[in-house]
Amino acid sequence: QEVYSNLRKQGHKVVGVFTVPDKDGKADPLGELTPFSLTCWLMVYFISYIKVVYGNARLGYISVYVCVTRTLIHGDKKAGFTVFWADDGLDTGPILLQRECAVEPTDTVDTLYNRFLFPEGIKAMVESVQLIADGKAPRVPQTEEGASYEGIQKKSNAKVNLAQPAEAVHNWIRGHDKVPGAWTVIDGQPLEIAGAPQPGLVTKNGLVLYGTDGKALLVKNLQFDDGKMIPASKYFSSGESSSLELTADEEKMAEEIRDIWKGILSNVPAVEDTTDFFKSGAASMDVVRLVEEVKQKCAGVQLQNEDVYMATTFQDFIQMFVRKLRGEDQEEELVIDYATKEVNNMTVKMPTQCFINGKFEDAENGKSYETINPTDGSVICKVSYASVGDVDRAVAAAKEAYDNGPWGKMNPRDRGSLLYKLADLMEEHQEELATIESMDSGAVYTLALKTHVGMSIQTFRYFAGWCDKIHSCVCVFSCGSVCAIIIPWNYPLMMLAWKSAACLAAGNTLVLKPAQVTPLTALKFAELSAKAGIPKGVINILPGSGGMVGQRLCDHPDIRKLGFTGSTPIGKQIMKSCALSNLKKVSLELGGKSPLIIFSDCDMDKAVRMGMSSVYFNKGENCIAAGRLFVEESIHDEFISRVVEELKKMKIGDPLDRSTDHGPQNHKAHMDKLLEYCEVGLKEGATLVYGGKQVDMPGFFMEPTVFTDVEDHMFIAKEESFGPVMVVSKFKDGDVDGVLQRANATEYGLASGVFTRDINKAMYVSERLEAGTVFINTYNKTDVASPFGGFKQSGFGKDLGEDALLEYLKTKAVTVEY
Repeated sequence: QEVYSNLRKQGHKVVGVFTVPDKDGKADPLGELTPFSLTCWLMVYFISYIKVVYGNARLGYISVYVCVTRTLIHGDKKAGFTVFWADDGLDTGPILLQRECAVEPTDTVDTLYNRFLFPEGIKAMVESVQLIADGKAPRVPQTEEGASYEGIQKKSNAKVNLAQPAEAVHNWIRGHDKVPGAWTVIDGQPLEIAGAPQPGLVTKNGLVLYGTDGKALLVKNLQFDDGKMIPASKYFSSGESSSLELTADEEKMAEEIRDIWKGILSNVPAVEDTTDFFKSGAASMDVVRLVEEVKQKCAGVQLQNEDVYMATTFQDFIQMFVRKLRGEDQEEELVIDYATKEVNNMTVKMPTQCFINGKFEDAENGKSYETINPTDGSVICKVSYASVGDVDRAVAAAKEAYDNGPWGKMNPRDRGSLLYKLADLMEEHQEELATIESMDSGAVYTLALKTHVGMSIQTFRYFAGWCDKIHSCVCVFSCGSVCAIIIPWNYPLMMLAWKSAACLAAGNTLVLKPAQVTPLTALKFAELSAKAGIPKGVINILPGSGGMVGQRLCDHPDIRKLGFTGSTPIGKQIMKSCALSNLKKVSLELGGKSPLIIFSDCDMDKAVRMGMSSVYFNKGENCIAAGRLFVEESIHDEFISRVVEELKKMKIGDPLDRSTDHGPQNHKAHMDKLLEYCEVGLKEGATLVYGGKQVDMPGFFMEPTVFTDVEDHMFIAKEESFGPVMVVSKFKDGDVDGVLQRANATEYGLASGVFTRDINKAMYVSERLEAGTVFINTYNKTDVASPFGGFKQSGFGKDLGEDALLEYLKTKAVTVEY
């Protein structure tokens, strides 16, 4: 159907369709799309559940050949398909076109089909027809060897030989689709498996099998000889759950679903309660049809293909459907593989896997990486390293949750209640969250508790209150489909909250990528969101690299909005990718070089205290940090002297120590960058008054640093350090307009500040400073109700406040005449 539709879009006239009937006499629905004619044929049938298409375009037949099973069973690193010219027997002749893709260790027939073979196969067939139409189609000769495509999916050929290494057993199992499926004989307890070197082990995650090399593999589902499928983890579960009594409305739905079964199982005289879907002749494509038709009839019920395999009779299917309809499936226990540590006088439990569609699971490719404690350089734990396939699965889950799940359809007040509940759970776990944040990012614990976690809780409560107050004189809607959020490493949880709370309040679903070096509080947040009752698929968290996960989020056609906080160069790349993909809406909070102007008529005590906070707050890893201080000449020396005096009192050390003032920088690469920044400042002629070196102790500790005599042309006057480096320049007494001109002579415009007792001067300066935020006689004081965002190359769009909601909404004007 997809090929047919795309050929029509390309201007090809398809005057007839001929299909090979499926077994048991069920005709392919494609045959009903056009009037029948012999002028031009598209012949459609299935091999290994991959659609194979023939077409002639008056010049000869072409065919697609795929053998996924052999590729997976043999452990090949590449898979693909070939478009052939058909020979006289409609078999595979000369090669016309080929496509290939990488095969991941955990790929199956389904994942390869969904990720590559289906979308790329459609494009290839349309391209092939066009090449023929244009007279440019090649004919590459091939040998007869390898040109055959006899089916190997016979039950007699599919038995598992368990006397092999684990990888070979894994490849054999994944290479066989669900029908007939790889099989063996199992019995008893412990689980004796024919031919296996040792018994299998049933765990909460599934059935563990062992190869002859002693290595293990995990089987998640088991299918019995009668066709029924169960989670392997429940193999030894005794008894069946009690049968549900259906209400009148549920009985009505059951009859509508019976009609759907009748439509698919056209060869069956009547669908009885005992009718088995697969024994009645249904195949894997019928599973897709059943799931999709049930979703159309009964919006809001989250059905997956696996559900059909686990409830194969009509009676079992209805019982499963009604349990989902009533939400009973939401009570399923959340299975989490924690990394556990005894630290900060508590037991900290940290999820370490990707969070996709309401479940924690390993990355599709099985890869993981170490996240490092910056206090001592030790490994905290290993975390899943998400792949492009994981992004696609997460986006699909989020899209399904938005299109067919309850989130976008529920009463906004109910949505707000769930966000309030999530905030309550975050508060209940605030000490644990702050401890994880402190270990993973190096934030001083007291600051993490008050700001990193405390403001995150406030943010969710603020936007929970907005859920039922989104209104306008025109119609306002959520962005639709899926939003992507990419956050930095300086405030891991708070940046998550600033963006995702507004996104969720507006009724969207999301896929969030935390910074690679600080993933742990985001994954803990995922756990709490599930416990709060946020529906499956609404929130998805993918730890991993920006180059892989972040780029795929930018490129993905099903994402309609992307929010990013990070550096200006990366922001530019993101904006370009989003434009080229599908022109998705973007909000960017980028770099800064925020000026702070201190006039001689300031409150000196406050100017020193807040001036230090403007630079050293959160170890200087602060997007709105004062990147350059302009101090009026008459008070310059006193100001510097008092700052240095206070710096000498500052305690540097373990961020979990309540008396610590200054913790470690986030990671080693950043530490090295700061040292290089200081070296450049010295070479350019700035005066290093204090610090400038790494502290002589384990971990990534940087001395709080002060540079004076900084001239406007210097590198450190123009570029942000994103660390504890105070950059100070003098300005002449009374030269208000002159210092304003210098302060605005930057491509950044995130924040700014002014200290003076003269309110007229304060207002005059604040009006002329080119920055999204201006602090007067204070600094770093943000509020969840106050919009936050930059000008110029500091980005556009707002976090926090009512303005943030507009980033995740779209406005539609509806005109009615009657």
